[in-house]
Amino acid sequence: IPNKVVNHLGLVVDVNLHTKSGKYYIEIDVPVSSVPVSYHGAYHYRSGSTKQELKGAPLHKFLLSKVGLSWERQPVPGATLNDIDEAAIKSFVQKASAQQRISTNAVNTDTLTFLENLDLINENGELLMAALLLFGKRPKKYAPAAYFKIGRFGKSHSDLKFQDLVEGNLLDMADRVMEILSTKYLIRPISYKGLQRLEGLEYPEAALREAILNAIIHKDYSGTTIFLSVYDDRLMIWNPGELPSSLTVDLLKEKHSSQPRNRLIADVFFMAGYIESWGRGIDIMMEGCREYGLPEPIIAEE
Repeated sequence: IPNKVVNHLGLVVDVNLHTKSGKYYIEIDVPVSSVPVSYHGAYHYRSGSTKQELKGAPLHKFLLSKVGLSWERQPVPGATLNDIDEAAIKSFVQKASAQQRISTNAVNTDTLTFLENLDLINENGELLMAALLLFGKRPKKYAPAAYFKIGRFGKSHSDLKFQDLVEGNLLDMADRVMEILSTKYLIRPISYKGLQRLEGLEYPEAALREAILNAIIHKDYSGTTIFLSVYDDRLMIWNPGELPSSLTVDLLKEKHSSQPRNRLIADVFFMAGYIESWGRGIDIMMEGCREYGLPEPIIAEE
């Protein structure tokens, strides 16, 4: 038994012979493994009553989690400071300084020190994936799914009228998505308050912006891209990335702590003043829609 376990699983187990009530039995003592365990070179997980084999992106994510890493913290081979956009750093420093969440002296800090202070470079001096997503000249070069797709549809999802792709660093992405939605996809119904002409968007801007930021910050960038589908009577934002194991859709609507998938990315967005760190994003969306006289957003995990 010990030899077969070593050959098939790479585990060293203790096999003990015991007696009870005049009968013999075998105890196989399997220690908790600190590394992922494969069977004949393949990795499996239990889903209900079935056994599923992990492959591709799910396997990659599983292996990273077992060694205490997340996708955003992976070093990027071949990436150098030449891949970093100095203008993106300058824009961030201005926003973070205005929020008093970074020293005004940061504007005079060299790029290497700046990235080190944000923990975007590892101890070996390698750029992390989060650095390229946040401040890279071409994030899509290293993360092919790092873009935002917007589509205008007719009565069904098969009736695509036109579309836009928003690329570039993540900090600029939210602003550009909102701008494109406002100027091209959504209408501004005209109303009056006394003699004052009002032209707000058909959706509450604060709620819409929060939903877009939520999708960008919490996205699983090892998967596919973010889709925002605009219809006559609704819009739908879809992004890959399951909820943390401690959260459910129902719990999202209650008071909960912020649990970002991408901690480094979320910290930079917080410093720039885009988000809070109180886990109130869902509340902002719900309250915004109610105040606008609209139904609460439907949140679903599939």
